Amino acid sequence: MTSYNRVLIKLSGEVFGGGKVGVDPDVVHEVAKEISAVVRDGVGVAIVVGGGNFFRGAEMQQRGMDRSRADYMGMLGTVMNCLALQDFLEKEGIETRVQTAIAMGQVAEPYIPRRAIRHIEKGRVVIFGAGAGMPFFSTDTVAAQRALETHCEVVLYAKQGVDGVYSADPKKDPTATKYDTLTFNEALVQGLNVIDATAFALCQENNMPIIVFGAEDEGAILRIVRGEKIGTLVSRDG
Repeated sequence: MTSYNRVLIKLSGEVFGGGKVGVDPDVVHEVAKEISAVVRDGVGVAIVVGGGNFFRGAEMQQRGMDRSRADYMGMLGTVMNCLALQDFLEKEGIETRVQTAIAMGQVAEPYIPRRAIRHIEKGRVVIFGAGAGMPFFSTDTVAAQRALETHCEVVLYAKQGVDGVYSADPKKDPTATKYDTLTFNEALVQGLNVIDATAFALCQENNMPIIVFGAEDEGAILRIVRGEKIGTLVSRDG
């Protein structure tokens, strides 16, 4: 018995590269197997992918590149990740559709919310690429927006190198403690860096729960949808 009927999974670009530049096919294959198990459990799945394994617009801006152009390049990187994930999911026998916010008809459908919902209802995994189709928006924010528009019940943020929300950066502060649950207000008051601020505000305003967990935790997504407490749950009531 699953705790959720429809979820949106946000996969950072770093997940696809295994922490390196480019796509690691072995890593993507493992991610696809994990998502396939969730789909076979009867859960509707939508996915938003980042592109940080290829390109980060904000970092390129610091090196003198126009931010808008750099962000568009990053969006194209997300589409490469989408196609890689689609390929491995279909090798697992899972029907998928890639929808992009920038039109590229030969490789993906345009993002149409009603069509995305219909795909999910039919048991297909919908992978959203090209971010919001506009610069200055993070893929964390896109994940929150797509989850709301496709009527998902929770956003699962898979993070590389961290397994939840901590009181401080655990890589810098060995005394940092991990939270199992938080309310939106507690996270704000304590100034915790849960996800991108715009994404956080969207989730808070629309009462969309967030679960932040470690991408390296094998089988975590399936265990989460089955009700196991993994990572950090951020919600209205904590």
